[in-house]
Amino acid sequence: MHDVPDNFDINLTEISKIEGSASLEVKIRNKKIEDLKFSISEWKRFYTQAIQGKPAVAVPQLVARICGTCSNAHLLCSIKTVEKALGIIPSSQTMLLRRLIYNGLIIRDHALHLYIFALPDLYNKNSILDFDENDPLQKQLLEDTFEIKEVGNRLSKIVGGRSVHAPYPTIGGFLAYPHIQELKNLRDTLIAVRPKIFRLIEIFAKSSFSLSLPNIIFNGLSSQDYSFLTGQLVSSQGNILPEERMSEHVEAVVIPYSHARGFTYKGSTMMVGALARINLYKKSLHAKTKADTKMYLDLFPSYNLFHNNLAQALEILHVIDTSSEIIDGISTVTNEERIPVHPKQSVGVGVIEAPRGTLYHKYEIDDKGIVQKGEII
Repeated sequence: MHDVPDNFDINLTEISKIEGSASLEVKIRNKKIEDLKFSISEWKRFYTQAIQGKPAVAVPQLVARICGTCSNAHLLCSIKTVEKALGIIPSSQTMLLRRLIYNGLIIRDHALHLYIFALPDLYNKNSILDFDENDPLQKQLLEDTFEIKEVGNRLSKIVGGRSVHAPYPTIGGFLAYPHIQELKNLRDTLIAVRPKIFRLIEIFAKSSFSLSLPNIIFNGLSSQDYSFLTGQLVSSQGNILPEERMSEHVEAVVIPYSHARGFTYKGSTMMVGALARINLYKKSLHAKTKADTKMYLDLFPSYNLFHNNLAQALEILHVIDTSSEIIDGISTVTNEERIPVHPKQSVGVGVIEAPRGTLYHKYEIDDKGIVQKGEII
């Protein structure tokens, strides 16, 4: 056992294995945490100001640059927002193709977090680069890392044109369409990686890490098919809201030591993301996913924050099963004409589930189709 002093401070100016930049200050007194400050140190980039005066049809590709790895989340949320403002109802084919793009994002983004950021801690490694290639399991996990990420990248690239900042999705449809044979070929690859995801699920289910917050409120966008792109806002308190009313129930909180705002739900601490989604609507997961992971789903609802990793692994399996089913159901991809855009004075709200939580866009548009005001949460 190490002799730990009663009083000491921890100051980390840079935290590794996260998406973004952050610092951490911890003050220990009498062997208890007296104060803790987690600071998001990324500077504000004024995207909501930048889109003012821009044509609404151009905004999706602009706001996609907010984030690299989850650019397609902002892209599709923005498209949804503009379409709702202008009364555009996308075709069923468009919605299925958008869902495939998004499923690719979920696979890749969750895999990035689980394999590269989270998994090394379970093996007492500083980095995935420290894994022992002479250890059969660690070698297999290294191979799994890149195979799973590649599957997600390919799915988004085939349908969206690129794995990040997809150029094909647009207001009212697509600028270009995937080849059906490419989708059919990818379907076999999706099925082939299922055992690798089961391996990941089992590892995180057996993890002994635990941190419970029993009073936290979970929020998410619930749909019958767990699509991430549509639904109603639900909370663990039993509240159900249309997505247009989200801003009425969350309150921005200024955190003086952080560059990023926080948000509360009706004055209480809330959590969004994979753990919230699985807790709230695990019954909406794909039937095959539910049947094959029942013993793990029985762990939810959970207040153990480390079960967010398990929830992400379960979501990867869900989108793999969902994508396989969607591709099976597509016999041909039609080069549909895009729905025409007719500018009008309007307000649009779009809400989706980004990989790490609920994403909200709101635009006020004038009669010439120009954005006058934007809000992004």
